[in-house]
Amino acid sequence: MDAVARSNLSPDFRRFWTGQTISQLGSSFTEFALPLLVFKLTGSAINLGVTSAAEMLPYLLFGLVIGAWVDRLNRKRMMIVVDVLRAVVVATIPLLAALHVLSVWHIYAVGFVSSTLTIFFQSGEFAAIPSLVETDDLVTANGRIQASYSAAQVMGPLLAGAMITVVPVQTVMLIDAASFLVSAYALGLIGRSFNAEKEEGERTTIRQDVLEGLRYVLRHPVLRNISAMMSMVNFFTATVFAQLVFFSKVRLHATDPEVGWLFAAGSGGVVVLSLAAGRLRKRWPFSRVALGSLMVYGISMMALAFTRLYWLALPLWALCSGVGILFNINTGSLRQAIVPSHLLGRVISIAGVLAWSAIPLGALLGGFVVHWTGDVALVYGVIGVSVFAIAFTFLAFSPLGHAERYLPQAAQSAAVTGNASETGAGEA
Repeated sequence: MDAVARSNLSPDFRRFWTGQTISQLGSSFTEFALPLLVFKLTGSAINLGVTSAAEMLPYLLFGLVIGAWVDRLNRKRMMIVVDVLRAVVVATIPLLAALHVLSVWHIYAVGFVSSTLTIFFQSGEFAAIPSLVETDDLVTANGRIQASYSAAQVMGPLLAGAMITVVPVQTVMLIDAASFLVSAYALGLIGRSFNAEKEEGERTTIRQDVLEGLRYVLRHPVLRNISAMMSMVNFFTATVFAQLVFFSKVRLHATDPEVGWLFAAGSGGVVVLSLAAGRLRKRWPFSRVALGSLMVYGISMMALAFTRLYWLALPLWALCSGVGILFNINTGSLRQAIVPSHLLGRVISIAGVLAWSAIPLGALLGGFVVHWTGDVALVYGVIGVSVFAIAFTFLAFSPLGHAERYLPQAAQSAAVTGNASETGAGEA
């Protein structure tokens, strides 16, 4: 079985996979360093919330237009250009620090611009994967991508934590800038196009493309409910990662290297469950794997909230992160299987806008609530209860409880069965 799976993953997919894994390793340096840098500059939960909000605001402001625009572009060429631009933007933070003019406002600006560029890249990446593997291998491919990304994220915080014992924290972000250039080079080695042939020569306006994608998402029962559920979940969980450095410093009394170990533990959990994603999905339906993992997230978050033991927090955060990404892999693969190729870029950006629009507000509100209550553990506990309740509600009372019925293969089978029944009845 593994041999067959490996043969279906083309050399172009492996080039893509390698380049993006290296890029993710670099990005994990920044994901660790940026909130730690903000904490060192300000020591404020509110500033950490603003940082997270600044990084997510572009999805709300530009996501719809960018997704439609990406579907009109040469996706591979666009992704290469974006990688180069992201390298330049990230490198400005260590440059400004070297000039002794770095402020938290510069960090907000870099987060905002970098996230805007990332919307372009993610829309192209989401649409590229179905061009590189067969439909039946999407969950396996996405699981392996996520596993390797997360393996890089295990190493990144550990290496960054070791580096900041000898260099300033902002210096490690140069690794991220270099990794974007490696990603651009790897994309340039890929021979095949990331655009379907039928997409060439399409003549529509961006407004028409946005409306077409928006109608597609809102009219589809599964896509509509996934976006609604993720919007609710993201409103609560936006605070979790935004305040993770604050939680580890204030609640767990962690040192800087121990914060790195906590980030790495989360990525380790992601590696394990990403590798298991394909096997779990083949054994159980979407509703059990995706929504069940979200309920486990809620339970493990409640447990994490009320521990003061650093070494107990490590496996609990690993479990939270692992089941969280298991949910994302399954929902992402489901979207890729449902949505036609020529709509993928705009649909993923529209779904992102609908699902992530609550993150800036959630991150800001969470920062103020942590500051107001002075109890980050209580806030984490409320988040855990809320996520469990949301997942259970959508499992019991929405089409997500039986999402497999909406897959193209299931629809075709139902149509064939229905036609056969009608023919049989007529003959009788």
